[in-house]
Amino acid sequence: MATHKISLTVNGVLEQAEVPSNMVLLTLLRERLGLTGAKNGCAAGECGACTVIMDGEPVNSCLVLAVEADGSEIVTVEGLSSESGLDPLQEAMIEVSGTQCGFCTPGVLISARAFLDRTPSPSEDEIKEALRGNLCRCTGYVRIVESVKIAAKGG
Repeated sequence: MATHKISLTVNGVLEQAEVPSNMVLLTLLRERLGLTGAKNGCAAGECGACTVIMDGEPVNSCLVLAVEADGSEIVTVEGLSSESGLDPLQEAMIEVSGTQCGFCTPGVLISARAFLDRTPSPSEDEIKEALRGNLCRCTGYVRIVESVKIAAKGG
């Protein structure tokens, strides 16, 4: 199988890799770069557990070939926090106990961060629409939506 040399910026760090043509971004992140926050929930783009921000937009990393990410900027859940602390979404999720099993949480956080970056003062309906690609089997979404509202208000 053909391989390709790619470079991409992941959480602010330039990364280079040689990848096979059929490797998806999720595999590159998890298996080559050790960034295991994005989860392989369905491998079909249905659950949102693998969501990352690619060039400012949330994408299902299980559907993006690694070669398609060449030259891109990627943000994973590991990149949300900084030396100064957690992202306001992470803080809000903790505050309202917006997680249960936690499997969907990284994808939810990434989808919500991308959404709030473009819509800083959303309505509840807009929040629900933005998160519709992220399936959660545990929480019922009420506390997840509440955490996004809190983060939008500045914590």
